Amino acid sequence: MKNEWRVLAGVCAVVIGLYAYMAPSGYVASPTLNPADGYYNLLVQGFRAGQLNLKKEAPAGLTQLGNPYDPNANAPYRTAKYGLTDLSYYKGKLYLYFGITPAVLLFWPFAALTGHYLYDGQAVVIFCALGFLASVGILCGLRRRYFPDVSIWVVAAGAVALGLATAVPTMLPRSKVNEVAISCGYMLTMVALWAIWRALHETESRKRSGWLMAASVAYGLAVGARPSSLVGGIILLAPVAQAWRERRPVWPLLLAATVPIALIGLGLMLYNARRFGSPLDFGQRYQLTLEPQLTQQLFHIRYLWFNFRVYFLEPVRWGAHFPFVHEAIAPPLPPGYARVEAPYGILFSVPLGWLALAVPLAWQDRPGQATSILRWFGMVVALLFGICALTDGLFVSAVGRYEVDFLPALLLLAVGGILGLERALADRPRWRCTIRWVWGSLLVFSVAFNLLATVERYGDVCDAAGVSMQALGKTPEAIALFQEALRIEPDNADAHNHLGASLMGQGRLPEAIGHFERALLLRPNYAEAHNGLAIALFGLGKVPEAIGHFEQAVLLRPDYAEAHYNLGLALMEQGRLPEAIGHFEQAVLLRPNYAEAQYNLGVALREQGKLPEAIGHFEQAVRLKPDDAEAQSDLGAALEKMGKIDDAIAHYEESLKLRPDFAAARSALARLQAGQTGR
Repeated sequence: MKNEWRVLAGVCAVVIGLYAYMAPSGYVASPTLNPADGYYNLLVQGFRAGQLNLKKEAPAGLTQLGNPYDPNANAPYRTAKYGLTDLSYYKGKLYLYFGITPAVLLFWPFAALTGHYLYDGQAVVIFCALGFLASVGILCGLRRRYFPDVSIWVVAAGAVALGLATAVPTMLPRSKVNEVAISCGYMLTMVALWAIWRALHETESRKRSGWLMAASVAYGLAVGARPSSLVGGIILLAPVAQAWRERRPVWPLLLAATVPIALIGLGLMLYNARRFGSPLDFGQRYQLTLEPQLTQQLFHIRYLWFNFRVYFLEPVRWGAHFPFVHEAIAPPLPPGYARVEAPYGILFSVPLGWLALAVPLAWQDRPGQATSILRWFGMVVALLFGICALTDGLFVSAVGRYEVDFLPALLLLAVGGILGLERALADRPRWRCTIRWVWGSLLVFSVAFNLLATVERYGDVCDAAGVSMQALGKTPEAIALFQEALRIEPDNADAHNHLGASLMGQGRLPEAIGHFERALLLRPNYAEAHNGLAIALFGLGKVPEAIGHFEQAVLLRPDYAEAHYNLGLALMEQGRLPEAIGHFEQAVLLRPNYAEAQYNLGVALREQGKLPEAIGHFEQAVRLKPDDAEAQSDLGAALEKMGKIDDAIAHYEESLKLRPDFAAARSALARLQAGQTGR
């Protein structure tokens, strides 16, 4: 028996060790390398200061926006420089939409006890490890009570499945604030299932109520981490229904199942009301994201078939180079749909899940009480899987990490199916050996896919971290991260494009062009790569070729303000002013606070002799970017031509304050001042 437990303990240690290895570190974990800047730690700092908002001031520019929820307007504040992506902004303060539970259970106690702050990745590993151990606890209970004759190696294989085939590994490389909430919800859901398992087996009413109360607390906290899991709380009523069917006292169990989760729910409602003025408002509508949350319909039946296809049916793409797996190609998006991010069809990528269909074998030909308990628990797990999958299926986005909401429950059913097959074929060794080869192959494939997808995901995370480093001006570190992403996945078009942009920033134009061209070879309709390649070609003086790629970029993405602006510059270089003006106008129409586009539109209009219109755009440029010495000087020159000498002098003086060596501004100012003295 000791050796058996050592085998299982060894498997658990390996799985948890892999979790720790897969979680990000260094710049991949945080561009600032300061865990205190993590959103959950900023929330803890806010709590300790007696406030519900984060201990982080909203930038002055954000507070002055007419519509701070407009993705185009708030885009500068979602970069690494400000770090506001996915935060909720409400009445001048920053809040965390993601559930409060991780802060209360882990981040705050850790900070209070140690005086230090946890990285998000460390928290995700802790939550995932505890969730995995809770699921293994259920597996051990199954074997001890109902499958004592099943080999420990079969149980160990089940533990491997529960640890490495559940989409948890693929979530770990990008362990940020989203993953903290999801992993915490996963942990608490598994703990709730384990407590329900214990409650179903207790014959003494008081102990049964105690376990059910523990399950209710765990699931209530899971809702506090992952509000979308609320409907799944219906599983808490299973022991109540079981008692009713068996004509045992129901009210103590009903109170144990409902009171804790209700009290936690009331606490969450009060928390929401104090933050956003409504008990049911978690702040998602006020998030600063790529999509305008205020106007978006977050849940709708029209998303269901699309999400079912993406989450269950769409296979990943297989390639010839390590790590071999590539993100699935999503079908056309439904109307109003937001985005698809790295999901995979689990029925083909994690085929072990099909063995959930064999779970009825677990209770076949058993005594009445054993059959009843196993059926009830199987129903609980199946109901949790179905409700969580349905909830995510109705949501406006399909994201790979969301599969952690429902895939662990499906794998728990699949492991139950394996145990049922082992028992059903116990007296037929040849058939049992054949079936072991079948489910063993499915297990190997499912685990291998998860691990390979984790490597592929790590490449994407390195690419994203490089973008953050580049935004912070740390170009050498960004280049290293992009190169690491390409080492992992040489056909990563995004990493080629981003590396090209970083190399171009260092003046390494021929190398940059090579990476842009590689990105376009991999993804011909990549508007950003067309734009980057055009900028590099323009820098080498190849203006006609640059114009061709700029035109391709705006054709592919008509709302691409930067490409319109760059195309305007290239056309102006060739003297094609009317066309240049059209693209500058399109750029400022798409992004009114685009200072550079306002300025160059002013320059082009001035060249056409349209001084009043030019002055208007120069004024917009200096309003948006007061420290632009050239814009100040050109505004002064335009005002001078219009005879507004005093205003012109003021702008020349401002230009020289910003750039004392600006010879043209100094000469013009001296001329005007001499003229005033002469009068």
